[in-house]
Amino acid sequence: MAKKVLKFGGTSVGSIERIINAAKIIKREQEGGNSIIVVVSAMAGKTNELIDQSKAISKNFTRRELDVLLTSGEQVSSALLCGALNEIGVKAKSWMNWQIPIITEGENTNSRIININKEKINKFILDGGVAVIPGFQGISINGDITSIGRGGSDATAVAVAKIFNTDSCEIYTDVDGVYSSDPNKIPVAKKIDKISYEEMLELSSLGAKVMQSSAVQTAMIHDIPLEVKSTFTNRKGTKIFGQENIDYNKKVITGVAYSKDEAKIIF
Repeated sequence: MAKKVLKFGGTSVGSIERIINAAKIIKREQEGGNSIIVVVSAMAGKTNELIDQSKAISKNFTRRELDVLLTSGEQVSSALLCGALNEIGVKAKSWMNWQIPIITEGENTNSRIININKEKINKFILDGGVAVIPGFQGISINGDITSIGRGGSDATAVAVAKIFNTDSCEIYTDVDGVYSSDPNKIPVAKKIDKISYEEMLELSSLGAKVMQSSAVQTAMIHDIPLEVKSTFTNRKGTKIFGQENIDYNKKVITGVAYSKDEAKIIF
């Protein structure tokens, strides 16, 4: 039996139908004998909607209150997913950042996770439950709700995998893996079956949006195996791990990424 982190991005929980589909994936994984901790993002588009609402209120909306506002999106996803799991016979419970707690340090809108209390979650999953945790957020030592930057749910998933010492961390998204380039713009782009942390970090830092670069870096430092896979197909995803697992005699170029609206100045 393995202990797994399953992270579902915004598109994977972007509607009620997609949340129900994610719940079925989780049930299948649990029925396979695995202990499951789920990390969820806000529903697709919700964070941008909340940002627009804050701007409509004030151009000087404080970063503290912005964190309180933005982290509500993951709370909604957590509750809806647990409702879907309970409906199909899976014992599930959501925990908010302050209930666990997920301890962070740093400034509002750009903090980082430094510790997560394991006691409640471990007890629940050992009793056959699925624990659902909101990504992107935590609570400071002063008791303020904090966020860890856009795309921060990936960082939460990797932090959970590290602290709970899980066997794997699976990132579910709307594509069935990491591609050699953006398949929406390059139709002949090919899916990569295996990629090293270093290559994935390079791609993500140069514009590839499959995973947050800081999450990849944390996984590399702590040697946490990752897999990027689709919520909507049963195809094998892309495994991300150390260079020693890659046969470089079989490939020359891993992938191509780009970033728009940037200038580079060399002195």
